[in-house]
Amino acid sequence: DALRGAQEIINAGYIYVVDLDLERFFDTVNHSKLIEILSRTIKDGRVVSLIHKYLRSGVMNKGLFETSEEGTPQGGPLSPLLSNIMLNELDNELERRGLPFVRYADDSMIFCKSKRAARRVKESITR
Repeated sequence: DALRGAQEIINAGYIYVVDLDLERFFDTVNHSKLIEILSRTIKDGRVVSLIHKYLRSGVMNKGLFETSEEGTPQGGPLSPLLSNIMLNELDNELERRGLPFVRYADDSMIFCKSKRAARRVKESITR
């Protein structure tokens, strides 16, 4: 779907791309921000609390328990869903700006018609 979407955008004349790959995204998701976003939509506090417990449950690394202060458990069943919820904020911002884009998990391509526009988008999105 992302590839088809990208092809359609390119065919519409958007030939410059800002390639966005959020480094260590799953490892660095801010729990407080995610819980804030979830609380706006999920009205049952028990569900939000359960997700928060899941995020803080920790992981086993080479046989040793490690607490988890940030990030979502890689390979965990909720992690892809939670990442999409978190990155929906980015999607909304790009849509608000009228920028065509495609996203797959934490990888995005933002399309522009000029090199100058692509540079501006890169600088503003990085901030």
